[in-house]
Amino acid sequence: MNIDIELIQDSKLNTVDFNNLAFGRIFTDHMLVCDFANGEWKTPKIMPYGPMLFEPSARVFHYGQAVFEGMKAYKDDNDDVFLFRPDENFNRINKSGERLAMPTVPEDVFFEGLKKLLEVDNAWIKKGEGNSLYIRPFIIASEGAISASPAEEYKFIIICSPAQSYYAGEVRVIFAEKYSRSADGGVGFAKAAGNYAAQFYPTSLAHKEGYQQIVWTDASTHEFLEEAGTMNVFFRIGDKLVTAPTSDRILDGVTRKSIVQLAKDFNIDIEVRRVSVTEIKEAAKKGELKEMFGSGTAAVINPIKGFKHQNDTFELPEISDSYASFFKEKLLGIQYNKLEDKHNWRVKL
Repeated sequence: MNIDIELIQDSKLNTVDFNNLAFGRIFTDHMLVCDFANGEWKTPKIMPYGPMLFEPSARVFHYGQAVFEGMKAYKDDNDDVFLFRPDENFNRINKSGERLAMPTVPEDVFFEGLKKLLEVDNAWIKKGEGNSLYIRPFIIASEGAISASPAEEYKFIIICSPAQSYYAGEVRVIFAEKYSRSADGGVGFAKAAGNYAAQFYPTSLAHKEGYQQIVWTDASTHEFLEEAGTMNVFFRIGDKLVTAPTSDRILDGVTRKSIVQLAKDFNIDIEVRRVSVTEIKEAAKKGELKEMFGSGTAAVINPIKGFKHQNDTFELPEISDSYASFFKEKLLGIQYNKLEDKHNWRVKL
């Protein structure tokens, strides 16, 4: 497909300290932009990364028509570049957009545009385990109008940010009792921007109590555990791994479904079912709750050290045969082209 390319005159690559990267603060030299107007997507453009002009009446500011994805590019020891299950991200951004009455991004715009962008900014993808290029595709309603209806003009944009291993420190969580991440019939399954904004206030309250995140519970009863912050969540009870099923409240995470498949591959007992607060508290009291961890693109896997619910607090044990470590090792091995990829998740560019 045709892609208009405008290259930057002076790269900022040499000004970046790649040994001290704050996540999501530094961006590569270029970005991809594709406009939707008059019922069709226009020719994509690769241009220097920088500020953009929008009318104050752009509908994204008023009605929240914005969806995004998170994915990564990895470079192996031979300088080959790989994506991890990018078809899942493509399908999900369009599923998310459909829920917000947004137009579907064509497959060639998404993949050919992304491929060309990564070719142009290839030098920003650094070798070595832990190094990656975080990729943020998103769609926003750009039409200037404040009538409460879907926009007729949109922008599909891809920006990229170099990343290192994501370490959030020791994480302890509160099981939600009042606030909810999403509800039945809502947009919890979509990567809608507003989902994340709605989490900030309850999470700030958790921070004041000395906890780093919230494990969200179902909106109706607050009896069932669903997600950990912005991540899917897993529980290890004895040697059994348990995670909640996806639904219209729970994001269908790419890392989550990869862990489920790896558990099956390595004969780890896994159940995808509703997980109650009572079950996890009882398992913790009996010493049967060995692990909790979140899964997502940025951190891959983030262990949870303890949790609070009502007036009860629990610390999880230190174990030598951690499932979290096992799955993280396997996932990174596949992503960096060091382990067999029997499911063809790795896509070479």
